[in-house]
Amino acid sequence: MSRLLLTLVLSALLAGCHRATFEDSVLQKSDVKYRVGPLSNDVWERRGFDDNDLAFVERGDTGRIIATNATCRDHDDPSLQVLTKHLLMGFTERQDLGQRTFTLDDREALRSRYVAKLDGVPVSLELVVVKKDNCVFDFSYIAPVGAADARMADFESLFQGFRAERQR
Repeated sequence: MSRLLLTLVLSALLAGCHRATFEDSVLQKSDVKYRVGPLSNDVWERRGFDDNDLAFVERGDTGRIIATNATCRDHDDPSLQVLTKHLLMGFTERQDLGQRTFTLDDREALRSRYVAKLDGVPVSLELVVVKKDNCVFDFSYIAPVGAADARMADFESLFQGFRAERQR
């Protein structure tokens, strides 16, 4: 996946945020602080993109991306299904491969799987959304079609390690 396509994918998936710090698996920005599960630095490289909290690209230009974002203002408390649909904006020919609810950090979360196209390029999408403490948290995993399973455990480690932390 080219760098241009990578940038387009991230821009399409992730909404704007404020400056943030990330240390010891904890992200902190002005209105929220949260922990995510670990990713191997040998496999994943953190990238700075303006429109997200965290984005990790698999080393070796494989086209796999893991990203997360928190929105704590101006979200009007939509349903988990509506939040998922927002993450799909910009993707065409979306094929819903299934959804399921589960508990994440003591809240109901929705996990969705899609195959879609971005600028004509087919991709696999694994999306998780959860609401907690007046914030919306989303986790996204993008991979070339047929290549998602190879790093699915990494994505699951990241979102399963999620914990919203109280601001002091």
